[in-house]
Amino acid sequence: MSITKENKKNLINEYSKNDKDTGSTGVQIAVLSERIKNLTEHFKSHNKDNHSKRGLVAMVNKRKKLLMYLSKKNKSEYSELIKKLKIRG
Repeated sequence: MSITKENKKNLINEYSKNDKDTGSTGVQIAVLSERIKNLTEHFKSHNKDNHSKRGLVAMVNKRKKLLMYLSKKNKSEYSELIKKLKIRG
């Protein structure tokens, strides 16, 4: 269900602005999107796992808030990120 350290490190390297950047908005959204994708796959075979569904809803809400923040702060980075992650249309 969760992502591996290597996968997370690759995501951080891909979406970070510099070497020390691990917590910028883009990185957080990318990591959350990967976790959401993994949980969605989990629910295809475990559809009655209600405890994990609650966590999924929380992750989706957090990603939504981060995306709203990014769209207000930097429109070009927002549009580039949603195209790269293939979310929102």
